[in-house]
Amino acid sequence: MVEIEVGVSKVAIDVNSKVPVIILKEKKGNKTLPIWIGLFEAQAIALALENVKPPRPLTHDLAKLLIEKLNGKVEKVVISDLRNNTFYAQILIRKDGENLRVDSRPSDAIALALRLKVPIFINEVVLDKVAVEEKIPKTRPIGDKEVEDFKKKLRNLKPEDFL
Repeated sequence: MVEIEVGVSKVAIDVNSKVPVIILKEKKGNKTLPIWIGLFEAQAIALALENVKPPRPLTHDLAKLLIEKLNGKVEKVVISDLRNNTFYAQILIRKDGENLRVDSRPSDAIALALRLKVPIFINEVVLDKVAVEEKIPKTRPIGDKEVEDFKKKLRNLKPEDFL
């Protein structure tokens, strides 16, 4: 399996769908890959990109601390598959000479990779299926209003909203 290294080009709100999107770009090429993600995941990635340290650890900070305290080392993360329009990722951890692969959502793997400053890769087959040449969806930066509106919607959810 050939893996292509990518970097986070930007995190923004897709103007058409109003959903956060992360744009990954090849390190040695012009292909980009948009992945639509949740608002909280977008916020976690944006905080890591800006090197903002929250007063208390967020989930991805906690995962980083746990891996480090257990003497593990994340080698890389890989967006490994695309099935039914859903991306899959793996976090590759080295511990006591053993290589461990942990399944993950791409947004969580990327948020962790940014905190640990480890490379992000995409399986070449996945990249070739969905990547575009420098075509990035029309976006705008995520604002505090979107975060607050999303939190308000979550607070007002009722069980019957899921039926």
